[in-house]
Amino acid sequence: MHLTLHADYALRVLMYLAARPDRPSSTQEMADAYGISKHHLVRVVQTLGQQGWVEVKPGRSGGVLLAKPPGDIRLGKVVRAGEPDFHLVECFDRERNTCPIAPACGLKGVLAEARDAFLATLDKYTLEDLLRRSKPGLADLFFPTATSEG
Repeated sequence: MHLTLHADYALRVLMYLAARPDRPSSTQEMADAYGISKHHLVRVVQTLGQQGWVEVKPGRSGGVLLAKPPGDIRLGKVVRAGEPDFHLVECFDRERNTCPIAPACGLKGVLAEARDAFLATLDKYTLEDLLRRSKPGLADLFFPTATSEG
């Protein structure tokens, strides 16, 4: 199974914002920190905003902030919002399925069970859990310290 970049970046943006919740962050700042496309990140932030997980404040002193406490943001919901579908194999898509053995095959049920277990595991965890599981100094990877700025 492979997450789309949209879902991956959504999780990364939330971790970034949660690592330093006291200040707004720009999409350019986050794109630079991760070495990823700002244009793609803007779409990710829009998705996160539509779901109510982030707030975007316009203007020069604005930026992106978490709109909810990290403990209220479930990873399973974030991944579901960032994935266009969970069609692991062709037969999951009824409209486009051309697999000749689909009517008799037992693979679809097993893969559906595996997908559901994957999402159930993500549903157990919140953004706050990710922060707790991360090593000390996570924020230092994103933000320069005062001593390294001079």
